Amino acid sequence: MTSGFQPPLPEMPAPPAVRAWRRWPAPPGYEAQWRRLLDAALELDLGPEDLAEGGLDTVAAAREWKPATVALYSKVARYGGIGLPLPRTPEPDPLRLDLLPLTQVRDDALEHLRTVAWCSLALAWPATVGQFRALRRDQVRATAHRLVIGTPDGDWAVSGALTGWHAWEEARNRFPVLAESPWVLPALRKGPGPASRVGGQLSSQALQVTFGKHAARTAGHLRAAARPRDREAVEALATAYTSLSYDSFRRLALAAGTEPVAPRGAVRAQRRAPRREG
Repeated sequence: MTSGFQPPLPEMPAPPAVRAWRRWPAPPGYEAQWRRLLDAALELDLGPEDLAEGGLDTVAAAREWKPATVALYSKVARYGGIGLPLPRTPEPDPLRLDLLPLTQVRDDALEHLRTVAWCSLALAWPATVGQFRALRRDQVRATAHRLVIGTPDGDWAVSGALTGWHAWEEARNRFPVLAESPWVLPALRKGPGPASRVGGQLSSQALQVTFGKHAARTAGHLRAAARPRDREAVEALATAYTSLSYDSFRRLALAAGTEPVAPRGAVRAQRRAPRREG
């Protein structure tokens, strides 16, 4: 980075813009971008001191630069020693998406019921894939009105997940190897790894694949069941589902207002019991 820009002393006129830019070397490695910035400024008869005082708003408006372009040339100007504030690229508004269809029981297939139970829990307890992979059955307790997930930070209530949870528990208990498994989301078939087994702990990659298949199948179900008057809205939702990952599902749940899961697995806003001792 070159030395910082020194504006003229008070009451001293600034040199003409062309002369001022000639005295100002381009930052190494950014010669082409510097030249484009210089040309854009000279079109408006602006020198380095004008940019230092007024920023890039005038140049950006004249060139119809997008926020990302403004951020780029602000960085180049700063590397050249012109003290511009680095603008923050605006974040898009969080996408809103109806996630409830992913929590609805449609058939008795084991993979479907397992993922419905997962999505039902995740809507109110949006843990990471790794946290769900490690979640044990003895950490989840069903009450009359909600599920309670036990973590080292305390017990956390999850509303709206009872139907999916009970459907999955009833189905898995028909198979001894699944009934005996300690995992909330156990493997349903043997994978390629030597340690893989039915009832064993799923890999994070297998969980991601399972979620993607569930979202795509839910999209197909929505299309097939759509009424003619709802077809346009249903098609938009189904299209979003076809590319939905669990990480996106989790971000959408958080954007909808669900409190983030703490590092050790606790949803702070829904804490129901104090931290266990010992």
